[in-house]
Order: sequence, then C-alpha cells, then structure tokens
Amino acid sequence: MNKAVFLDRDGTINVDFGYVHTKDKLEFVPGVLDALAEIQVAGFKLIIITNQSGIARGYFSLEQYRDFENYMLEKMAEAGILIDGVYVCPHGPQDHCGCRKPKSGLYERAANDFDIDWKSSYVVGDNERDLVVCNLKGIQGIFYGETEIALNCVVRFTTWKEISGYILGKM
Repeated sequence: MNKAVFLDRDGTINVDFGYVHTKDKLEFVPGVLDALAEIQVAGFKLIIITNQSGIARGYFSLEQYRDFENYMLEKMAEAGILIDGVYVCPHGPQDHCGCRKPKSGLYERAANDFDIDWKSSYVVGDNERDLVVCNLKGIQGIFYGETEIALNCVVRFTTWKEISGYILGKM
C-alpha cells in the first residue's frame, strides 16, 4: 500500500481569490512548493481533492477549469513536483452529490486508484469541510490556517514548513 498526502487546492496550494480559474490568478501560497517537493521525495503520493462549485454556478466551464488545472500542474512540475492525481467535484452544494467535500467520495476513489493506506497518510486543507474525512477514515488531518476548528483528528499549522516538518517527523 502507498502513503499519500491529500491536498485541498484553493487556500491550501494556491491563494484563494474566490473561484480561481484563470492563469493570472495563480499564486502559490508561501512555502508550498518547497514543502511538497520534500514530501514527495519522502515517498508520499500527492493527490489534490477539490470542490469547484464555480462550474455548477456557471462562473466558469469545466474546460476553463481544466485549462487552469493543467497550467498549475505545469508550474508545479517546473518546481519538481509531480501531482499523482487530481479529483474534482464540479457540483454545487445544492446538488447533494457524493463527491463534494465534506463527503468522502473523491477521497475513496483516489484511495482505491492509488492503493492508499489511510493510517499512514495525511489530508491538508484550509477549511473544516476538507478535513471531515479524518473522522470517517482515520486519516491524520492538518489544518492550514490561523483559526481553530473542532475536529479531534486535526492538528493546526500556519506555515507549510511546519506542515512538511510534521509529516516528515522533523518536529
């Protein structure tokens, strides 16, 4: 089985300007590229799990989303980071689908696709809905941000250096 770090996108990997889907709005959060490179070298699969309700709301198309995703992945590859998989929910909250976080559908699909061991893996996000899967699957959650959240399976850090240190056992 493989170990993985499941990553939220907006607010965790890139700055969340709200419905980010154009190349000019791609700004990586401080330290994320260096941290992900270290984590990947340590043998973790890197898998993005993202809600993109802007598609359902008509703010941008699935094609525009894919163009942005490909651009972001190219920039990450230029920094030496190869994302193993990207799983997107294009639905809105009103659609009540099984793939929109906080539901675990996309996490389960990725775990099956990559033979992931939940117990040796992590999920990183900037919103409680990104981390509810911790209580469902026994995976360690890492909240990236300043506020507190009420999940008992989650630790909180404010920098990617702290996150990579925690994952790699340096703290």
